[in-house]
Amino acid sequence: MSIKFTILGCGSSVGVPRADGFWGNCNPKDSKNYRTRCSAILRTKNLSILIDTSPDLRNQLINNKIINIDKVLYTHMHADQTHGINDLRVFYLKNKKKIDVYADKLTSNYLKNNFSYCFYGFKDYPKILKLNKLKKDMFFYDGVKKIHIKTVIVKHGFINCMSFIINKKCAYASDVSKIHQKDLYLFKKLNFFVVDCLRFQKHSSHFNLDEVLKLVNIIKPKKTILTNLNTELDYNYLLNNLPRSVLPAYDGLSFNIK
Repeated sequence: MSIKFTILGCGSSVGVPRADGFWGNCNPKDSKNYRTRCSAILRTKNLSILIDTSPDLRNQLINNKIINIDKVLYTHMHADQTHGINDLRVFYLKNKKKIDVYADKLTSNYLKNNFSYCFYGFKDYPKILKLNKLKKDMFFYDGVKKIHIKTVIVKHGFINCMSFIINKKCAYASDVSKIHQKDLYLFKKLNFFVVDCLRFQKHSSHFNLDEVLKLVNIIKPKKTILTNLNTELDYNYLLNNLPRSVLPAYDGLSFNIK
């Protein structure tokens, strides 16, 4: 069974360019510098699992020709990971079936308080989502084989954030400022490590480039892909100045988890 992993959006919370048209160091002529807010999806022939509902989700799904969503995993409660939730409605209308979403307690409360109609319904709007608790180890069956997704809590500034390790081969940690020492072994010798890399300078809630490179030297993944990139980080600059095993993401970047 092949699992296709696609980075739907790899931009920071304001995207690249920003809403005011600011590109920063990013060359506007390079399409790979156009970055929507972070989300990702993993797909097999019979199953599509979305990670986060970016505010840019509608365009991300259209651009990647994604016609179905079966499950949704949430990393945390921030707006750039949750506020595209309304775009899940179309899949309920299409399949006449509530979509299972998985979140920690803080994120669950945020979703229920701010998007209550999705979970409880309102007048002509039926409830479209079923909220489930994230577990440390989750198994999803695609009709042929099980997919194992391990949830690992990381620090994202002052809050916890969820990172996900798929079949022990690919980790997705889109918003992270620290991986706890006790959990580092879980990230070692991955085939793919998709990780937050906001900018060059230090940030209280995100890894910067130096921190990512130091971490990569410890856990030694075969391939590291940088996401959550802001306007400081031009795609071609990174591509030409990073080790060959470390790559900047771009919207729509896909690879197979075997």
